[in-house]
Amino acid sequence: MVSTLIDQNNRFLGILDRLSSKSVEDYYNPYKLFEWPDSLPEDMWWMSPELTTTHGTAAAERLTDKQLHALSRQESLNFYSLNVHGIRELLIDVTRRIHTKGFETPSEFFHHFIGEENEHMWFFAEFCLRYGKIYRQPGGISAEAPRPDVESLLVFTRILIFEELVDHFNSKMALDDRLDDTIRAINRIHHQDESRHIAFGRELVSVLFAEVRRTSTEQELDDIAAYVKRYMTYSFETLYNPQVYRDAGIEKPQELRRELLESPARAEFERSVYRKTAKYLEKTGIIR
Repeated sequence: MVSTLIDQNNRFLGILDRLSSKSVEDYYNPYKLFEWPDSLPEDMWWMSPELTTTHGTAAAERLTDKQLHALSRQESLNFYSLNVHGIRELLIDVTRRIHTKGFETPSEFFHHFIGEENEHMWFFAEFCLRYGKIYRQPGGISAEAPRPDVESLLVFTRILIFEELVDHFNSKMALDDRLDDTIRAINRIHHQDESRHIAFGRELVSVLFAEVRRTSTEQELDDIAAYVKRYMTYSFETLYNPQVYRDAGIEKPQELRRELLESPARAEFERSVYRKTAKYLEKTGIIR
């Protein structure tokens, strides 16, 4: 059981206490925190250009500054939409486990986690609805878990991958003075909270995997590793949304997506986004 494993880990217990206390100390009211201007300038970056999907590609060289700004606007809306959908899914998974048998010990932190993530979903949705739209949720990838312990491992590994991908963007855009103050603010606040969630997630995933590894066959471990790698690729490729390219006024959006996904720049971009995540997953032994 998860709580039994955590209760035997004094380091993890100490981290849980510190993170719960930090959540209380850093609490803010998002409904009062943000000032939402009526509109945001269209002739500027809405996402750091280095984080856009065309950066460093031949496609970017074909686009005008106006087109690149429009693309950054729509990619920004897509990124926050992915946050809305991703947070909704993780809230469902964590809520299913709070105060259930085996998850007694982390449930206090789950309360902070659920409250903070709900507020994150609100301000990301608010941004999208005020300045554009919420893009549709992309199709996911499923995996059949042979046992409940494997299912929980995959759930929290997915959450961790999602949070680390998002935080890579948040941490950079929070400090980018080329962006509007409103954009910087929501990225800064999200990064502040996600740093706690990632710290918790890494500890929990490590504990869960240690037990799964002890009770699994090599084939089962290979299957877990393969699924996690597929999920990382899937999550990254949701950034490449043909509807975004269409809304930015770019012709042949599906062809552009294929071109960008096949570009050497995409592979390097993915490595940079997942550099810390991949290192952690490899060190833990989840991916090989």
